[in-house]
Order: sequence, then structure tokens, then C-alpha cells
Amino acid sequence: MALGTALLVGSGLAIVGLTGGLNSEGSADRSTAGPARDCRSLPDGTVSLPGGTFSMGQTDVYAEEGPVRQTKVDGFRIDLHEVTNRQFARFVKETNYVTLAEKPVDPALFPVPVDQVPPDMLLPGSAVFVAPDKPSNNYADWWEYVPGANWQKPYGPDGPGAVPNEPVVHLSYADMEAYAAWQGGRLPTEAEWEYAASAGDPKYTTQPSEANSWQGVFPVFNEESDGYRDIAPVGCYAANSNGLYDMVGNVWEMTSDFYRAGHDPDDRENPRGPGIEAAYDPGNPDFPSRVMKGGSYLCAPNYCQRYRPAARSGRDPSMGASNVGFRLVYDAGPG
Repeated sequence: MALGTALLVGSGLAIVGLTGGLNSEGSADRSTAGPARDCRSLPDGTVSLPGGTFSMGQTDVYAEEGPVRQTKVDGFRIDLHEVTNRQFARFVKETNYVTLAEKPVDPALFPVPVDQVPPDMLLPGSAVFVAPDKPSNNYADWWEYVPGANWQKPYGPDGPGAVPNEPVVHLSYADMEAYAAWQGGRLPTEAEWEYAASAGDPKYTTQPSEANSWQGVFPVFNEESDGYRDIAPVGCYAANSNGLYDMVGNVWEMTSDFYRAGHDPDDRENPRGPGIEAAYDPGNPDFPSRVMKGGSYLCAPNYCQRYRPAARSGRDPSMGASNVGFRLVYDAGPG
């Protein structure tokens, strides 16, 4: 699906914004009312994890996270932190790579005739969170397709530029794969990611206060008591017991698995998820989604309780957004 296609709802063209300037409640204002955090200056290394067996999944929050089953993974290395703007900029400089959000949208990929597509939706851009003026349970009220939004201008052309040590966002799955090939890594499987996040402990959980998440009533009021309204630089929150930062909260992280609600209870050894033919996402039924993990700075107790290792959601691989990033894994070997 072309970037922005999922922002069209049926033939009635219910648009999540057109260009929509970022208002005073939106993410272009990087001010924060919370206490300042002493963010670490993290290296760009990896952590080596031995293979092991762990309890994958959860059954007491969202049904699509179960069933819980003992799952084995082989050893691997994983990035210490989410891929940052600084790292991605080096890749772009050395390869002259252009991301999907920086290219015009192919009108043939929209589910409606091209003359019914607003011209702004065909411009290069991406989906940006903008807080609505009043409470709403409809995600279309807080996402806008913003022409000119991309990894270098994450809040749109009139917003601030990318911060070097913040996670890179607004990338498609193909963009992430291109970076992975250049870096000599790959996107993790869901099992690898969850094993790394849970630190092999079936009882491991993360409280909202221990991750960059939303405090208050989503999507209209954020107390910012954790020090950040939006994305935080890597290293601002405590690492898990594997020494990995921001495995939950901050930005969602993409995995290589295709999405289907629930796990296959018999797929227990180095699982790779369903094949593309068996992938199905009720939130995006016409296209195969990939699994993303860990929640983001937009997850709140009243809306998205996904700041947990077992949390999972489907993501259109051709779309970028202002709260979705990634990290890489590498086959076992020296870091």
C-alpha cells in the first residue's frame, strides 16, 4: 500500500487530515512540563544473548497476545538501542538512499479512482500524531497525513528537524531492510524481540513510569511527568536486565514476522510467524501487515497498554509514522 493509502477509509474518502498544520496541541511543540532526565550518551554497540527458552505471549491483557507457550530461540546479537537519526543519516550519506516518505505517492495504489484522491495525499509525506482538541476514541481524529513529513522532518516541514540521538521514524519496512542490509543485520523475528525484551523472565513487566509513555488521558492531555511529550533520545530510561534500552515505550519497533491475531501454539522453536498467505490483520484486512512490538510514547493506561514485551500489533509495512522505529539483530558472533 502506498504511504497514505490507509488514511483513506473506503470510497467515502474519510481522510485523516489533509495537510493540516501542527497546532499548539500537536507534536511540533517540543516543550515539556516534566522533570529533566539525565540521558546517557550511548554507544552504537550490540548485546550478545545466548539462546534459550522462555514463556512467549500473554493472556490477561489483549487476546491477540496468546496463547502463552514455551518458545526456544537460538543465540543472536541485538542493537543496544533503537536505530537513531544519526545512524540513519550516515547510511543515507554513504548510499544516497531516498526513503519512501520522500517520494511522490503512486496514485495507482489507492483503493479509489485517482480523481477522488486529494492532491495533498499524493505528495511525499507521512503520518504524524496531532493531539485533537477534544476526547475521541477514533484514531482518525489524531493522525494526519502531513506532506513533507519524513525522517529528517518528523513533525512536518514547519516543525523541528530530526534530533541526532532520537530514534529514526517515518520509515517503511523496505527502508528498514535497506538499512539492515547496509549494516549487516536484519529485522528481528517477533520471538527474538520478545525474548530480548522480557530478559527471559516470564514474569517480567514494565510499568508506564519506567518507559517513555503517555501519562494522563490519551489523546488530549499528557501530564509529561516522565519528562517527555514526544520521542525521547535513546538512553533516557533504565535498561532492562539484558542491558537493552527502550525495548518498551518510546517508539514501536518493527519485526520481520507477518501479523496474525494470536500465536500458533505449535510453533515453538525459532518461530517465524505465519507466511504471507496466512497473514491477516483485522485493522488492515486488505494488505499483509508486519508485527510491531513494545508500544510507544503514545501508549496510555486508558488507551494502549502495550508497553510490555508480549504486546503486539499489526503495521502496514509500506507506511511510516511518527511513532514507529526499529532496531536490528545479527546472527550470533562477536559484537
